[in-house]
Amino acid sequence: MTATDPLVLTVFRQGKPPEQTRREADYIEILLGLSAPTHLLDVPCGAGRLALELAGRGHRVTGVDSEAALLDDARRAAAARGLGAALCLEQRDMRDLPWRETFDGAYCFWESFGFFDDEGNRAFLSAVAAALKPGGKFVFDTHVAETMLPHLGQRPWERVGDDLLVLEEHDYDPATAILTRRLIIVGQGRTATVELPMRLYAYRELLALLHAVGFVTCEGYTWLSLMPFMMGAPRLLLVASKGGT
Repeated sequence: MTATDPLVLTVFRQGKPPEQTRREADYIEILLGLSAPTHLLDVPCGAGRLALELAGRGHRVTGVDSEAALLDDARRAAAARGLGAALCLEQRDMRDLPWRETFDGAYCFWESFGFFDDEGNRAFLSAVAAALKPGGKFVFDTHVAETMLPHLGQRPWERVGDDLLVLEEHDYDPATAILTRRLIIVGQGRTATVELPMRLYAYRELLALLHAVGFVTCEGYTWLSLMPFMMGAPRLLLVASKGGT
């Protein structure tokens, strides 16, 4: 997923307020069952929103993203906060993870899963599994059919920063299970649109995919809670544990 329009990049840079970042970092630590110091994988890491927060808590974080401009933002922020030694950032495709049994835990946040075809999505999950130490956990949030289809006709607005509004529209093709999320960004005297087609898995399909690549247990939660996942939840949060001890 490439975002070259400056207005789109601004949304990806400023998409969540600091208090939500801290809350999500708390949640990641709880679900991974880890306390610092650990070595974590953030993929894709974007501008380092969560990687910086977790590095500041004493974790060592490796962040991967395909967007050079966002990685540059993360490097500058890490330098400004004195976190350069705790944060390693690499530009690469998120399916291309060269590490083997390196990380104590991994996470993929801000609905960043599902943007490849079935083979590509499987390759990403397989790469994460290979990069984790035996028994390591992978936490990621995503939409599935059970979270998105009940609300398909809605067109939610969201304020980003002080001067941007984002309208989200959806189109769904049941023959291919492709959901196209269209973000219409208004602000700074102009409008930009970006389309994000994603493979919308059913919950059961996603569990089968995780088991197929080496995760032995999977637990589903309703987004930012410890409540079991249920139909109509705003988003799915999955915790997948790699086999081994």
